[in-house]
Parts: sequence; C-alpha cells; structure tokens
Amino acid sequence: MTLHFRFRRAVVVPHIKMAILRALATAIGAIAIAWLLSLLVPQRPFWVELTVVALIALAVTFPLHLALCLRNEALRDIQEELRHALSRIPVTGTMRAGEFANSVEHAIERRRTSSTESSDGVLLVLKIDDFDAIDRRYGPQWADTLLQSMVRIVYSSVRHSDLVARLALDELGIYLPGTTMENAGTICERIRMQVKETTFTAGQEHQILVTVRLGGTRVEHQADFQALREAANRAAIAEEEAGSPIFRERFS
Repeated sequence: MTLHFRFRRAVVVPHIKMAILRALATAIGAIAIAWLLSLLVPQRPFWVELTVVALIALAVTFPLHLALCLRNEALRDIQEELRHALSRIPVTGTMRAGEFANSVEHAIERRRTSSTESSDGVLLVLKIDDFDAIDRRYGPQWADTLLQSMVRIVYSSVRHSDLVARLALDELGIYLPGTTMENAGTICERIRMQVKETTFTAGQEHQILVTVRLGGTRVEHQADFQALREAANRAAIAEEEAGSPIFRERFS
C-alpha cells in the first residue's frame, strides 16, 4: 500500500501561522530574559547582543516548528488512511462486517437524538444465490469478480452517504439512513433490474446465471445491529418464495 500526501494551501497555511507564533513566542521569551538581564546589567551592548540572539532564535526555530507541524499533519493522515484501509475489504472495497455493524448502530443512535435528521431508515441484505457453487465450479477468481460486479451495481443504486458491507461470502449489507420503506423498495427494484441486464461471464466462454434475493427491515426504534440483520435475512428468505421484495416493518 502506497500512501501519498500533498500539502494543500488550506492545510499548510495554518501550520505556517502556528510555526510563526511558536517562533515569536521563543523570540519574545529570549527578549524578556534579555530585558531582565539588562536591568541587572545596564549595559547597552549587552542588550543589543541579546536582542540579536533573539532574532536569530526566531529565524532558526521557525522552520523547525513548521517542519514539526507538517510532520504531525502527515502522521495524522497516515493514521486516518490506515484506519480506513483496515475497515475495508480489499477485494470489494466495502466495509468489513464489524465496522459496518458499529457504524450502523452509531448512525441510528445519532439520528435518534438529532433534531434535524430523520430517525427512519432501512437495513437491506442482498444474498447471491448459488455463490458457493459458482466458486467451486469457476474458481475463487471469478467468484471475486462476480462479487465486485455486484458491489458496483449496489453502489450505483444507492446514495453516496449509504453504507455497504460484505457480511458473508454471499451476502452484502446495505444501510439506508433516513429512507422510507417505499424508497427502499425502489432501490431493490433498481438493483434487481441491473443484475438482470448485466452479463456475468467466467472467462470468454462461460456465462454465469446470477440471481439475487433482497430483504430489508425498517430501523424504527431498534438499534441492535444483529437483530436488524436477522430480520432482514428472514425477509430475504421469504422473498425467495414470494418472488418480490419483502420488508418487515416489525420484528417477530
């Protein structure tokens, strides 16, 4: 993994200001000491010399303070990129299951206490039928390719603020904050239509028939992720028999 950092003007300017303030503080401290010494040793040359020393300290310490500030900024960027990388699955670029669960619960709690955001929302699960059979027949490379295509379809069907994660080998989780059941149904139909219109192939010869099941549950006042996931899974299982998206507004 290669990490790149470009210090934009908006990032560098505050650090320049901070370095100037720190350098000035150093110089002022040196001048204050020199002033006190001048009272004890009232000789003008001595005062002039110490003032020159303070100015030299200002010139020397400024670049050091600036370098320190930029280094701290780079370290913060590294920590943020590492945190982001650790929370994502390399194959799909989606969130890991644990990070997804924590993010969903945190978002639900935050929206519940917010006066400006709607507390409504929907948790969806998408299950790829016969994914294990596809993996065994065509190999893990083509199974990963299929999963990546499915993730692209999901991302193209949801908003930028919605959360997507791989919950299992054949299962994706989608959290739609502030979304009604009606809108969630529209998203499911959009995903289903794109899957139907997409040609999935293994190599140049084998066309893979792919079907998906979608199930969802309304968040309401439930903040426990596992309970939400189980309810959405039950809806996905029921959807297989009914042939159309099913959403459970209440928990059984």
